[in-house]
Amino acid sequence: MNTFQDFGLREELLRAVSDLAFVEPTPIQKKAIPQLLSKAQDIIALAQTGTGKTAAFGLPAIHNTDLSSPATQTLILCPTRELCVQISKDLSQYAKYLKDLHIVAVYGGSRIEAQIKALRRGAQIVVGTPGRVKDLIQRKKLKLDKIERVILDEADEMLSMGFKEELDAILSQTPDEKQTILFSATMHKRMIPITKKYLHNAIQLSVDKINTGATNVQHHYYMVNARDRYELLKRIADIHPKIYAIVFCRTRRDTKEIANKLMSDGYNADAIHGDLSQAQRDEVMHRFRKRHLQILVATDVAARGLDVQDLTHVINFNLPDDDESYTHRSGRTGRAGKTGISIAIIHSREQRRIREIEKRSGIQFTKMDAPTGKDICEKQLFTLIDKIERVHVDEAQIAPYLDAIQKKLDWLSREELIKHFVSAEFNRFLAYYKNAKDINIQAKPSRENQRDRSNVKQRRSTPFSRFHINIGTKNKLTPTRLIGLINECLDSSDAVIGKIELLRNFSFFEVDEQFESEILSAFKGKKFGGVPLVIELSQALKTDAFNHFRKEKKGKRKKYQRRDSRKKNARNARRRKSR
Repeated sequence: MNTFQDFGLREELLRAVSDLAFVEPTPIQKKAIPQLLSKAQDIIALAQTGTGKTAAFGLPAIHNTDLSSPATQTLILCPTRELCVQISKDLSQYAKYLKDLHIVAVYGGSRIEAQIKALRRGAQIVVGTPGRVKDLIQRKKLKLDKIERVILDEADEMLSMGFKEELDAILSQTPDEKQTILFSATMHKRMIPITKKYLHNAIQLSVDKINTGATNVQHHYYMVNARDRYELLKRIADIHPKIYAIVFCRTRRDTKEIANKLMSDGYNADAIHGDLSQAQRDEVMHRFRKRHLQILVATDVAARGLDVQDLTHVINFNLPDDDESYTHRSGRTGRAGKTGISIAIIHSREQRRIREIEKRSGIQFTKMDAPTGKDICEKQLFTLIDKIERVHVDEAQIAPYLDAIQKKLDWLSREELIKHFVSAEFNRFLAYYKNAKDINIQAKPSRENQRDRSNVKQRRSTPFSRFHINIGTKNKLTPTRLIGLINECLDSSDAVIGKIELLRNFSFFEVDEQFESEILSAFKGKKFGGVPLVIELSQALKTDAFNHFRKEKKGKRKKYQRRDSRKKNARNARRRKSR
């Protein structure tokens, strides 16, 4: 099917689609829409960000809605407030010619009373985050007894954010006879229990692993020392004066720190993260969508659901913990036939990660050199000249001032006037980059997995504290996940992490001793895979895992020896008595 008319959608939907300038359906839309229109079969659809997922499930959901009934017939669950609002907004655009269709978004961070009032008026389609939907069900304000279809959008992310209990509670309140549709970027192992429990005879639809926009995205990486990451970020912004970008950081602390630095240095930037109220997030996003901000600094979770058009760059200030998240990030640029650039800022130890992303995602990175001061000054100068050349001159507005200005500058020649004008606008860059150093570091000449020598030296010279944690390989713990857990709990990636020992039921790890008290307090109340974490300082510099095991065995041996000794003494006593 090459057009939306071929699907047999309602006439009102086709008019709305035409207004939105949708021409040819995307691959996931070609596969999903016919299935969802013609059958009530459960579906698992695997597709990345930017592939047109909302229209793929939204158009059939609207088409199949009984407009004569005010009951809630479709429930769409998604992981974040931003994505919830964006889906609701998109569905409202699709349904703008259907006057009797009501769509309500319910999410945390906003007044629940207003959402309850909207539900009372009737909502055939409800879009919500798991926490708020569960709350409304418990208050008996959201009734799911007439639900015909449940759509789980970004199901992998909902599970990784810890919403499994909420999903179980919500889905258990829906009728057995319904259609369940699961949209996800990946089919992670943690999704298998959900699919087995709530999907029946589901068919699986998938499109290319890479976003459809990825063919229009160039992938670059710059390799610098960790201390030069921020300097490189500024140089990237300066070499692209018209940059319109999202900068991704791993933690909220990094996000706030980088955004504050950029604003202090005069860049048109701001941040979005979990510590902002909904009103603050909305205000930041409004300015960014209006291009009053050029650079938005965000975490992956905060950026979920941000549908911003015409991004020129996506910048990975830190590589994400998993390779799939990189494709999510990069898919936010290069959309709608436009080109974009995805940049990864790495240090030498992360070259292996670049190769892994290339291998798994089928993309090709290009190594770039950090812009020099001379390059940046030249670019900024000619951008300024182009701006002056193309500026609109309003003769009527400036005429009253021209005589005074000409008298004031009459002593300057044409060449001197140009020099003064350019210098007035340009001295900041010239002064800053006058003695700019080369921040590039060269690729390691040996094998990709060889450790960077300076990093090894740093680890050897760092005094470590050693910790015991009550999770191990049976909890699906891996070194990568443990490092991610440490960074998440510290809300920073600054801590140097030393040796990691994973055993079945527990593990040991080392962290720079200056973070000792932070580690002990940060892990309190945290869970991993549903297990409450218990962490304590380990004496394992004296008692390692082997000694722990040996001590346990020794204790059992002494116990058995005492028991055997008591039995032997009892036998001897009986013999003496019988004599």
